Formats: sequence, structure tokens, C-alpha cells
Amino acid sequence: MNYSFQLYSARNATPWQQVYKKIAALGYSQVEGFGGVYENASETRGLLDSCELTMPSAHFAIDDLENDIQSVFSTASTLGCTHLFCPYIIEDQRPTDASGWHVLGKRLSEIGKQVNDKGFSFGWHNHDFEFTTCRDGSVPMRILLETATDIGWEMDVAWIARAGSDPSPWIKEFGPRVNAIHVKDIAAEGQNIDEDGWADVGHGILEWKSLFNQISAQTSATLFIAEHDNPNDLERFASSSIQSLKSFT
Repeated sequence: MNYSFQLYSARNATPWQQVYKKIAALGYSQVEGFGGVYENASETRGLLDSCELTMPSAHFAIDDLENDIQSVFSTASTLGCTHLFCPYIIEDQRPTDASGWHVLGKRLSEIGKQVNDKGFSFGWHNHDFEFTTCRDGSVPMRILLETATDIGWEMDVAWIARAGSDPSPWIKEFGPRVNAIHVKDIAAEGQNIDEDGWADVGHGILEWKSLFNQISAQTSATLFIAEHDNPNDLERFASSSIQSLKSFT
């Protein structure tokens, strides 16, 4: 199996050339891009190639996808991406009711059609806020998936758990839509405060071995991306997490 690394995890450990060398040496063969590495896509591609790393997946902001999609396609093509994910919507732009989430779903569906027409796949990447119920009891993540029926889902399992939801029923119901997994972990209560309560993969409270078995059986995921939102030691996180990934698979 190829193991990927979300470069957002290393944003505070640059220069990027050294980051790529470190994660390649630890056994990762893929990375996932984010806005911080797109300024000079050709240069980034050269650095990745020199470390024998590929970037099959990448995150692009909804503003860029709606207002500058040709630049997104150019960047993605240069970097060799095949899967494009919209990762977030800032708080003051988030819908506040079910109707608003339905409108966002329609917007994502329109983006998805354009992305698919260019030969890429498209999906949404969740955080926790999509699992906060609306006043009518509906769940935003369900609204997005049921409105934008033609897009995929990069499931961030840890954010689902942080929202107080159980990932397993979501995996079971929407598994065919899940084509990528963010693999990260949550520290026990009161631990790793300086890392925002996150843990290295396999060193937190999530039952990742069991989750991997379910993901393998019930989803179409081909990308498994290690992530930590705020590691205080990049090499420790990257090393311990890939060892856990290998043990799960």
C-alpha cells in the first residue's frame, strides 16, 4: 500500500525541500497538497520528483474552485494530481440552516461537474462543523452528500469523532462515496494540549485497527493520508504514524 502525508501537517517545519526528503526517507511515497505549496507548482513538482514522491490528491479552496478554476486545473496538472478536494468553508461563510447547506451542496455539485469534465475526481473534505445538527435536526454532512450526489468524500474520521459522532455508521452508509481517508488520532482527554489535543496515528483513543478493517471492506478509498493538525515534532509524528499505518494494513 502507498502511504500519503498531508503537507499541512508540516507547514511549520519548512523549508519544503527538507520536509520532502524526511517524509520520503520514512517510507511515504505520496503527499497531499494544500495552498501553501502551490505558489510555484513547477518548482514543487521538481522537488517532489527528486524525492520520488507523487501528489495524487490536493486541497483547493472553494473560492478558487468557483472563481479561478482554470488556475486550479493548471496547478493540479503540473503537480500530477488526480483527486481534488474542497477542504473547508470559513466560519462566516458557513450556512446556518438546512436550506443553506442544500445551496452549498448544489454549488459543490456544479464544481464537481467541471472538475470531472477535466478528468479529475472531486470531493468534499469534512471537519467537525458538518456534524452539528441544524435546528430541524438535519445533519449538514448528510445534506451535502444527498444534494451533491455525484461528488466523492475524503473522510476525516477524527473530526467526525471530535464532533461527537460515530464514524462507523457513516462509513457503512456512504462507503462507496468515500475515496480517500484522512488518518489521524485524538489524544486522551487532557493530553497533548500543546498539540491541540491531537495524537500521532495509533497513539490516541481511536480504534484505528478496527476502523481500517471496516474502511477496507466498505469503502472505495484508495488514498490513506496521515495528518496531524498541529504536531510539535514533525519527524516524530511522521515516523510513528507510518509505523502504525503499516501495522493496520
